[in-house]
Amino acid sequence: MAFFVFAAAALPLLQLIPLPPQIWTALPGRDLLEQAALVIGQEQPWRPLSMSPGATVNALSAMVVPITTLLLMALLKPDDHWRVVSVLLGLVVASTFLGLLQFSGGHFNHPFVNDIAGSVSASFANRNHFALFAAIGCLLAPVWGFGEGNQIRWKGPVAIALLLLFALIILATGSRTGMLVGVLGIGLGLLNVRRKVVSELRKLRRPYAIALVAVVIALLAATVILSITLGRAASFNRVVALDVSDDLRRQALPTVWAMTQYYLPFGSGLGTFDPVFRINEPDELLNVVYFNHVHNDWIEIVLDAGLAGLVLLIIAIGWWLWKGTGAWRLDSSKCQLPRLGSAVLLLIFIASATDYPARTPMIMAVVVIAAIWLNRYQSQGAAAYNRPPESSVADASPKEG
Repeated sequence: MAFFVFAAAALPLLQLIPLPPQIWTALPGRDLLEQAALVIGQEQPWRPLSMSPGATVNALSAMVVPITTLLLMALLKPDDHWRVVSVLLGLVVASTFLGLLQFSGGHFNHPFVNDIAGSVSASFANRNHFALFAAIGCLLAPVWGFGEGNQIRWKGPVAIALLLLFALIILATGSRTGMLVGVLGIGLGLLNVRRKVVSELRKLRRPYAIALVAVVIALLAATVILSITLGRAASFNRVVALDVSDDLRRQALPTVWAMTQYYLPFGSGLGTFDPVFRINEPDELLNVVYFNHVHNDWIEIVLDAGLAGLVLLIIAIGWWLWKGTGAWRLDSSKCQLPRLGSAVLLLIFIASATDYPARTPMIMAVVVIAAIWLNRYQSQGAAAYNRPPESSVADASPKEG
């Protein structure tokens, strides 16, 4: 896990190393920089690989968040990781209530966030990022409520109620990708705790158990349908009204793809998309709308970091598949946290295909936490780490019945 974090930090560092003119002028796309020195009559200076060193320095400074998260998580004991689940879920709930205030008509400006006025984005600047955060809450809530060894009976119903709340707020955000990751979040979250849920249902009489499941499913379906019927499901409305030809991201994709190929094999520099796109932007795409990112982080990483970024992405995906496959094949009581980490990373992977959520500090931290949970997967002897201790649960609340 530490390898990925420090490799990601090493990339911008390498791109900031000054290169002699003979080298950087031979790189693709540096003609404009070369001409600038000729116009003012100066010799070509030593320049780094990055087209915009200031932007790359900013990208490097952003690595403070994942590195700090990694170091803090390394200090935790196995039991503490379950407390992190509760803390993260609490943050999602707090952000959700902030989004509900916006949804109900409360208008306020974030002093530190450049958000869009009138959007339901809570503590994020982007509704897609907030919808992803709520979808991650859909993964956290079942594990928190039905974690193996959990004897606090009221947590289960509260977890189901949170799923309904998160589903509603995702619909309210207007994020189309949020709908997809939300559905996956609910499904994977419940799948992760299915054995514990089935165990609890078996304690009831069969007719009561069937009725309870039916009521929960009906309540979830009714909530979604009612939200759509009343016109409060902005995400669903945007899917219905989708016009691909008017989507600026779709219009810019051919230009971005050509840029990605042009700046290979070394890339334009991490964090440089904005100035580099303005250099290559065709006249027909000139607009009052600010196009700050590709809105596809898979492509933007390759554009910025070149083949090195592509190789790092391939290694990361291969590691995720290897660890995730093992975690989901093992008994759920031993691998709830690794499965949770695998599912969280999957949602972020999907959301990154239409936006750039992993560039936000909160999601950066979540990526590191989820990867650490997934990395703790062991084929044998994983129970000590992945199962919440009954003693700590018993201390928190008296056992019932």
